Amino acid sequence: MNPPNDNYSACHGLWREHPVLVQLLGLSPLLAVTTTLANALGLGLVTLIVLLGSSVSCSLLRRQLNGALHLPMLLLIIAAWVTCAELLVRAYAYPLAQALGIFVPLIASNCVILNRAQTIATRHPIGTAALDATVIGSGFLALLLIVGAIRELFGRGSLFADMHLIFGDIARDWLWQPFDGDYTLLILSMPAGAFLLLGFLIALKNFLDSWLLPSSESPPEKPIAGSKRVRTTGKIN
Repeated sequence: MNPPNDNYSACHGLWREHPVLVQLLGLSPLLAVTTTLANALGLGLVTLIVLLGSSVSCSLLRRQLNGALHLPMLLLIIAAWVTCAELLVRAYAYPLAQALGIFVPLIASNCVILNRAQTIATRHPIGTAALDATVIGSGFLALLLIVGAIRELFGRGSLFADMHLIFGDIARDWLWQPFDGDYTLLILSMPAGAFLLLGFLIALKNFLDSWLLPSSESPPEKPIAGSKRVRTTGKIN
């Protein structure tokens, strides 16, 4: 991915460069944790905080993050932020930490965070790094919420279950059960159902791109030399 230019906007990260729908990064938490809206919201918020903190830290230290220790230092910074986030969740929302399980410490291996640290935070000042982290993190959180809401509603027949894990006892009465158990789709409660749902969402995004945002770029006349990466948009970088 190329760094954002002077025309970088929220649309760039929220839609055109979405970490999951376009780059297929961070699939592990998306498939495993989004069984309920509460789990999706909790993990999404923690990921957003870690992404913002690590991006700002990498931007502050960008002149020192060079040479052979470039990648290990990035991983160390990200791991430090993940450790702090995990300790805070365990201290103030221990039931939520139990519900999320191993996927909170596994944020350290989330390719979305490392990708933004390498391509944006270490090459731009703090303002740009913070904006990029907020936009990318918000896009990741939004997709987690969409997938979590659909899976909980049609896979379990309820919505807003376990919201008290995040908002306290005031959220215990938020539970909404519009369907009986006989009308649920069990497959949506499984990782395979999340994988199928993600495929439909990617197809929907590509359809909207072709309908609402027709590309004005003409295809290259000759193949581009060097290594390439295929994206879900059909373009090769």
